[in-house]
Amino acid sequence: MNRYVGEKSRVLFQGDSITDCGRSRTDGNDLGEGYPARIAGLWQNLFPGSGATFLNRGVSGDRAKNLLERYDADFKALKPDLVSILIGINDTWRRYDSNDPTSVETYEKNYRTLLENLKRDLPRAVIVIIEPFLLNSDPAKALWREDLDPKIQAARQLAKEFADIFIPMDGIFARYAVGGLRETDMSADGVHPTPCGHGIIAAEWVKALDIGFSAPAL
Repeated sequence: MNRYVGEKSRVLFQGDSITDCGRSRTDGNDLGEGYPARIAGLWQNLFPGSGATFLNRGVSGDRAKNLLERYDADFKALKPDLVSILIGINDTWRRYDSNDPTSVETYEKNYRTLLENLKRDLPRAVIVIIEPFLLNSDPAKALWREDLDPKIQAARQLAKEFADIFIPMDGIFARYAVGGLRETDMSADGVHPTPCGHGIIAAEWVKALDIGFSAPAL
């Protein structure tokens, strides 16, 4: 069995639309069509009969503050043994589409409070942090980097402090692009992964847990 996900473990995925990916709001066991469903499938193939339960509570449009607002119902009450969090792109996006910016300090404060709550209320839960990412699929979003990159650095610092496992997804997607995979094949708009992009996230997530590496020095 895996060192992080044991028999009958409860795994919780949290985030925004990238995690949500069309999940049902009436079926609490529905994982949507993105990387959480792919991870669950990969895990069952790797560890058949493990009895692990996978839950998705990602909400499209969420920012770090929204995860904090729904902490009691969608984190604490579910009592996960492992919680995987991917949040941050909307903290950038709302600056450009709604003139509603989130400063890096506010993003970091909200995320930190969420993680402190998890450590306090669920001290035995494994925490996985996936850093937010942006692919160069849409030239119009290139200027978002000035806002997003400091938030990626904040997520990396928080991972050093709180995470058992860190997945540097922005860097990973860049590595695939340098290796020859077209960024539009991984995400048509630079934000929402294609099936290929979700497959990459899932594979890297399972790889990280299977190998058991912790947050690297950044």
